[in-house]
Amino acid sequence: MRAAEPTSSGPHETHEPSSRAHRVVRRRRILRFLVISLASLIVLAAVGILVWANVGVMQAEAGPLDKVRTNPAVSLHETPESFVLSPTDGASGTGLVFIPGAKVSADAYLYKLSGAVVASGLTVVVTKPILNLAFFDQRPLTTFTNVAPDVDTWFVGGHSLGGVRACQYAAQADVSGLILFGSYCANDLADVDTRVVSLSGSTDQLSTPEKIMDAAHLLPTFTTFFPIDGANHARFGDYGVQPGDGVATLDSSVVRDVITAEVGSFLRKG
Repeated sequence: MRAAEPTSSGPHETHEPSSRAHRVVRRRRILRFLVISLASLIVLAAVGILVWANVGVMQAEAGPLDKVRTNPAVSLHETPESFVLSPTDGASGTGLVFIPGAKVSADAYLYKLSGAVVASGLTVVVTKPILNLAFFDQRPLTTFTNVAPDVDTWFVGGHSLGGVRACQYAAQADVSGLILFGSYCANDLADVDTRVVSLSGSTDQLSTPEKIMDAAHLLPTFTTFFPIDGANHARFGDYGVQPGDGVATLDSSVVRDVITAEVGSFLRKG
């Protein structure tokens, strides 16, 4: 009698589909783990940036800010996007969109800029950068100019990192000029037909006079460079001492007078 032929196709063929399914499940688990890990890293990075951007923001000093609020010649209005300074005795029709330095409160610049508001009839819009950092703020210039519809001539300006962002706005055809405080451009404006004034501080150890002149080739050849002897980086605002900065030897009120005079002279040349 012959032995019955085996009905099974053998151990190897019996387990192959199960082994393939196991590999597919394992790959899916690995992929899911990688996706969850990447998402977690992105969330942690975002939280880290939010914490860093909002911790250690340099706040406006109370004294200079109170002088702005109590000045009858200046009107101060706050919006969700900006602070707006305008003269109570008639605006000139000229405006300045000014961008703060990194992690500096926007209202820390109001006193320094209020001199030009009174002396030149200038309307000033000081922006509130997203996350207190100008390079995160990619909103169009109209976000800030729309708050002053009576202004028909707009300049842009900024301090430190805010000046770098202002340089990007300055390339637009509807911008009449650029005002830099302790700052320099990263984009090339050498061939752009716009007027520029660059104020610097002799004791500024952040935007040093050397860094400003090293980047001068990015500005038009007719740019006005005006060094303020005895001013440091923080003297362009009113927010106290800034880490890494040099020591100012010129009083803050004198720096304000210089800013008022130089900004006024620059506007009149237009």
